[in-house]
Amino acid sequence: MKRRKKFRWNDFKFRQRALKLREKADPLEGAHQARGIVLEKVQIEAKQPNSAMRKCVKVQLLKNGKQVTAFVPGNNAIKFIDEHDEVIIERIGGKQGRAKGDIPGVRFKVIKVNDQSLEMLVRGRIEKGRR
Repeated sequence: MKRRKKFRWNDFKFRQRALKLREKADPLEGAHQARGIVLEKVQIEAKQPNSAMRKCVKVQLLKNGKQVTAFVPGNNAIKFIDEHDEVIIERIGGKQGRAKGDIPGVRFKVIKVNDQSLEMLVRGRIEKGRR
């Protein structure tokens, strides 16, 4: 084996790419968005120096049954989400797929509730549909 080929395995990024570790650990399995069912509403305390309670939901994904925590963006947006609602989540977009901002361990955000845009619900443009 050539010297360069042998020592590439010492590089973390090469090993991660070659063994496809990112895709294996990813609950969305490489997809941009995923559909899931809300299990419960939770509040997560923000990291220092902030002292807010961030509104989040625990979601069980339909495609593989994995449970993830997703942030609910928007003022009073949590009121539009109930348990057993169907939501669509996407990545928040932190560095290297990690958490973003002051919410520890939360990598996803809710974008739709029962096929209604969460942003439009918060603005009052549409009303929440029943399933």
